[in-house]
Amino acid sequence: MARDKTPVTAAVRQLRAEKISFTDHPYVYEEKGGTAASSRELGIVEHAVIKTLVMEDDNRKPLLVLMHGDMQVSTKELARIRGVKQVTPCSLDTAQKLTGYLFGGTSPFGTRQTMPVYMEESIGGLEKLYINGGKRGYLVGMAPAELVRVLKPHMVTVGIR
Repeated sequence: MARDKTPVTAAVRQLRAEKISFTDHPYVYEEKGGTAASSRELGIVEHAVIKTLVMEDDNRKPLLVLMHGDMQVSTKELARIRGVKQVTPCSLDTAQKLTGYLFGGTSPFGTRQTMPVYMEESIGGLEKLYINGGKRGYLVGMAPAELVRVLKPHMVTVGIR
């Protein structure tokens, strides 16, 4: 994809403002296909595709969780780390209001509301990660260190297979 064809999303605006070097990876979006579909379409391992999950704790405080595409989040362990009783996924409507993105196009960059970010620690060990660029059918590739530099996530070990 040529640079001038990059979608102009809130995420892309933040990436450019923060001077993050990223690559464009458009693909044909598949409803309910998730990271399995995007990794298949782009010919990359699902483990390197990072999903952005919008969750909230029992006090209704929102948070973002970055997790490998082929893993799930132990919400019980995440709640223990946060010092709350439980952490659950937000409703689609709430997630869209908080982030400004449609389900399937949620990026941790350029969200409408600033939220704490929790990142599975092993993501930092990837050579390159692929994460949503703020639009369905569009991932951006970057070095994990760039994501960490900008988002300053809490590193956690809450992934389960």
